[in-house]
Formats: sequence, C-alpha cells, structure tokens
Amino acid sequence: MRKIGVLFGRERSFPTAFVERVNSKGVSGVIAEPVRIEKALQGDPTGYAVIIDRISQDIPFYRTWLKNAALTGTAVINNPFWWSADDKYFNNCLMTKVGVPVPKTAILPSRDLPTDTTDDSFSNLAYPLDWDSIFQYVGFPAYMKPFAGGGWKNVYKLNNAEDFFQKHNETGQLVMLLQEEIVFTEYYRCYCIGGKHVRIMSYEPRNPHHLRYVADFKPSEESLQKMTDIVLRINKYLGYDFNTVELAIRDGIPYAIDFCNPAPDADRHSVGDENFEWVVETAANYAIEKALSINEGGDNLTWGEYLKRSSNKASLIS
Repeated sequence: MRKIGVLFGRERSFPTAFVERVNSKGVSGVIAEPVRIEKALQGDPTGYAVIIDRISQDIPFYRTWLKNAALTGTAVINNPFWWSADDKYFNNCLMTKVGVPVPKTAILPSRDLPTDTTDDSFSNLAYPLDWDSIFQYVGFPAYMKPFAGGGWKNVYKLNNAEDFFQKHNETGQLVMLLQEEIVFTEYYRCYCIGGKHVRIMSYEPRNPHHLRYVADFKPSEESLQKMTDIVLRINKYLGYDFNTVELAIRDGIPYAIDFCNPAPDADRHSVGDENFEWVVETAANYAIEKALSINEGGDNLTWGEYLKRSSNKASLIS
C-alpha cells in the first residue's frame, strides 16, 4: 500500500478535503491520511510514499523530520532542502537571469544587531550604506518587507526617505527588502501544481483579506498565455510542486511580485468554492500520480532547473 500523507497545522478545510478526495477515487494500492509521527529515528523510513507539507515552515522539528523522510524515499511536496535554502531576495535575483520581470529590489541589513554579534561582526559592511543610490534605484513610493516572507506581516508602504528611516527603525533584527512599487491595473494569484497545472485567479491585494479573491479582472487570451508561461518558468527554475505566484500587470507586462509561497492559502473560505475545488482535485490527482511512480527508497524530490544546471556544471568541471 502506498500512503499519501498531509502534514498540517491549524488549517482544516484543505487537508480534510484532500484526504477525502484521494480516497474517494478508489485507486488500487493508494490511500491518503493525515501524517502521524510517533517517533523520529535517524535513517528510518516514514512509511509514506508522498507527503504534502503545509506547516514545516513554522515548525523546525517538522522541517528536519521531512528531510529524513526525503532521504529515505518519500516524495515530499515541496522539497524541504530547497525550501530551507531559498528566500525572496535570491528568487528575485534568479528571475533577473531567466527573463521574468520583477520589481527593482534591494536587500537591507537588519536595523538592530543580530543576537550575539557586535559592530565588529560587520567589518565588511559600509556605514552608512549608500542610501542615495539605493533610493534612486528603487524609487518612491516603495514597499519594505521581510526578505524571508511571512505573509503580509511587517510590510510597509513608504513614500519618501524620511518615511523609510522612520519605519526601518521599527524592524528590529528583521532583514528587509526595499522594493519598487508596481502600480498595476490588474492583479492575479496563480496556483501551480506539479510544474504543469496552472490556475489564474483574479486577486485584489488592496482589499481586506477576506475579500481579496472578490475581483473580476478579465485578461485576454494572450495575457492568460503570457501569465501561464511566466508561472511555469518560475516554478521550473525554483522546483516547487505546489506554489502560488502573484502577478501585477503594468502597461500590459506581468511583474512577478510574490512567487515563493510553497504552503499557499487553500482555505475554502478565502479562495472561494471554485478555486478550492480546483486545488483539491488537482493536488489529489498529482499526489496519486507521484505515489504510483515512486522510486522506492530513491530520490523522489523535485529539483529546480537552477540547481540541476549548477549540478551539471559541477559534474563537467570535476
């Protein structure tokens, strides 16, 4: 029997519906259930062919447990090694190399010294930074947000340099991004599952959270194709099996604003019934596909094009 597990926290609607949907299909030799961990011993397999990870970004114990699961042959969605390594700044940098439009972005050292460091720990960092060049590059208005994500927490809209310094004083030890504002006419949030299934959803980030999917943008077929191509390219290079990409349309050009969401919102009450049905059905089918094609005891993770190309270069050099 090949088991598909879902690892989750407080959310209920997606994990419950996902397990029920997989089991309702009656695929011989495949069942789904909530993951249950009774012990964690090095090198021991988990008993799951596939695990959908919805919570390890918040719980370090789960993250390292999933790495052992992957090592012993589980197809973990998403790859816990890559998810532990990437961040929003690196992802933006990568997009500049693969032809995906992104806002102009700079990374900033934390306002307060990290714990157990002193001024001497930053001997290589100019003080003060060349703020004039940074502000000229990004421009105002701009947004400041944590480089490692965190939903919509600690996000600031800044109108000028004075505003920046005032708000930056509030950020403590957080490493922040300063990012160009993209004044958009349309905005979309796009599911991507399995690196091949895309659902483009109208989204209005300026609305209250519970009303953000209450938008009715009407993209042309050409625009839909352009956005689909960008979503697939992003996930091809990052290697995420389950992600959302946010695209802001300015002058007909889709800019990738936020595209590192490997445990994306999939709650029925926020995404709506039609989007919820799509994500449950598509995730169930993809998980079954992975379970049936598993290489027992082998590496069943998805590795992005960036890492695969880097590995190939290393092999050629050696």
